[in-house]
Amino acid sequence: MNRLPLWTLVVLVGAVPWGPAQELPPSGGRLEDVIYHRKYGCALTMDVFAPPKDQANGCGVIICVSGGWVSDKRMINPAWTRPFVERGYVVFAVVHGSQPKFTIPEAVEDMHVAVRFIKQHAGRWGVQPDRLGVVGGSAGGHLSLMLGNAFQPAEPQASEPLRRHSSRVAAVACFFPPTDFLNWSREGEVQLGEGALRAFRPPFDFTTRDPKTNKLVVIEDPQQRQAIGKTISPYYYVSKDSAPALIIHGDADTLVPLYQSERIAARYKEVGVPCQLIVRRGAGHGWKDIDKDLRLFADWFDKHLQGR
Repeated sequence: MNRLPLWTLVVLVGAVPWGPAQELPPSGGRLEDVIYHRKYGCALTMDVFAPPKDQANGCGVIICVSGGWVSDKRMINPAWTRPFVERGYVVFAVVHGSQPKFTIPEAVEDMHVAVRFIKQHAGRWGVQPDRLGVVGGSAGGHLSLMLGNAFQPAEPQASEPLRRHSSRVAAVACFFPPTDFLNWSREGEVQLGEGALRAFRPPFDFTTRDPKTNKLVVIEDPQQRQAIGKTISPYYYVSKDSAPALIIHGDADTLVPLYQSERIAARYKEVGVPCQLIVRRGAGHGWKDIDKDLRLFADWFDKHLQGR
């Protein structure tokens, strides 16, 4: 959730067709700036990284490009896609609507649209819709777990084709994610842009429209804010239908406490869904050679997307 993230993470969104110039060649490579969604006159994009067609395994990995709920194309690091592409995964690096312009609920919605977009065009990417994993760190980890737990169901009769697909993913792998904003480092400690997260206030400025003026007004009522905080906390959505999750977290993290990962891991255990929590002793919010842990993420996807 650093302002200048140490990683690049992403997630997808939208339902906008692209032209022939955006086709991936059989040899694979990088396809930039695919428009997956439009909102408020802005285009949201993703970059797609693919292995040679004859080496593809039919599965996809969505990288949530997000740190502190800031998302920007410049945060996409091709090196972070390689551990997956080298094993045959098609990688979708998605840029969601970024704070301070957009709030967390809006970023979450972008991600739902993203997954639906990928599924709608799965044949074009050479991936199977039910074999998608998602990766993220910190804010990106939070968004990844929202997809893994608070997914939106398919609406077969929807007039909008995108909504005929669910936003469910089959596996999650993430670093130090926020999971419960109402119980931060202990029971009853609320963190919605204050305290440890005071430097990240904008994405917590939830708004409503004034019915008289149509003006967006920031919600200040504590009870209303906490109600919204619960809707964006993946902990409360964990169920038997949740996607298996691998979480890696440092026990010296002073921004997102280890308690956040321990809490959701315990909930996974209660419902009987696989969840592995790896604790990095003495590590904070990021550590040297963190990129090497991406191999563990790839192993997790090999197991839960390919059944190896």
